Amino acid sequence: MDQAAGSSQDAQSLPGCYRHPDRETGVRCTRCERPICPECMVSASVGFQCPDCVRGAGGTGPALAAARPRTIAGGTITADPRLLTKILIGINVAVFVAVHAWSGLLADLVLRGAWPPPPFAPTEGVADGEWYRLVTSMFTHNEIWHIAFNMLSLWWLGGPLEEALGRARYLAVYFISGLAGSALAYLLTDPGTGTLGASGAIFGLFGATAVLVRRLKYDMRPIIALLVINLIFTFNPGFNISWQAHIGGLVAGVVTGYAMVNAPRRRRALVQYGTCALVLAVILVSIVLRSAQLT
Repeated sequence: MDQAAGSSQDAQSLPGCYRHPDRETGVRCTRCERPICPECMVSASVGFQCPDCVRGAGGTGPALAAARPRTIAGGTITADPRLLTKILIGINVAVFVAVHAWSGLLADLVLRGAWPPPPFAPTEGVADGEWYRLVTSMFTHNEIWHIAFNMLSLWWLGGPLEEALGRARYLAVYFISGLAGSALAYLLTDPGTGTLGASGAIFGLFGATAVLVRRLKYDMRPIIALLVINLIFTFNPGFNISWQAHIGGLVAGVVTGYAMVNAPRRRRALVQYGTCALVLAVILVSIVLRSAQLT
C-alpha cells in the first residue's frame, strides 16, 4: 500500500515535456537539460537530445542556462565534437615519427626521475629540474604496437567523452589524468627507469567514462569488462607495463570525471575546476616531495 502511494506521488511530481507540457517524463536533454517526452527524444552518442539542440538552436526559456546549448557537463556544443581528440592523436603520432627520425630524442622526452643513480648527484631527470618530462612522456611512444593500441583507445574513449563534457572539461580531465599517472610513476618507480606513453591519460578517460555511464544510467558492464581486461594486462609482469601510471591516471580520471558530470548546476564551474585544481595541487606536492627526496 505504501509503495503504491509513493509511486503515485513520484509520478505526479514528474515534469512535463517542454514542447508538450501535458506529457510527463523523467528524461532530460543531455545538452540543455530540459525535460523531453519520447516523441521529442533524438538519440545521440550520449543520451537523448531535444529537437532544438539537435538543430543547433538554444531556444528560449528559463530552463536554459545560456543562449547556446550545453553538454551534460555544461560545456559548449561545437561543430566538431572530436576535434581535440584528433589533435591529441596527431601530436602523439608526430612525436612518434620524430623520435624515430632523430636519434637521442627519445631519451630527452621519456619520464626519468634522476640519473645517474646515488651516490652521484643527478644531472638529468625530473629531480634535476627537467619537469617537462612529466608532460612530454605523455605523448611519447617507441614501439608501433604501443602507439597503435593507445591511439585506438584514445579515439574510442576520447571522442564520445569530448562530446559529452565539452572541449575545456575534456582537456582538463585528459591532462590532469596524464600528469597524475606521471606523478605516481615518478613517486613509486626506480628513478633511473624511463617510462613513456599516453596510457595514464587514457586510463583517466576510462575512469571518467565509467562515471559518465553511471550518471546516464547506462549498462556499465561493457566498460567495466574492458577496464578489468586492461588492468589484467597492466599487472601482468610479462608486459613490462608501468602500473603506477595506469592507476594514477585512473584515479584522477574518476575524481575529475565525477566532478564534471555531477557538479550542481548553480555552482558547476566552481566545483568542476575547483576539483581539478585540488587534484593538480596534490600532484604538484607529490612531485616536489619526491624531487626533494632524490636530491
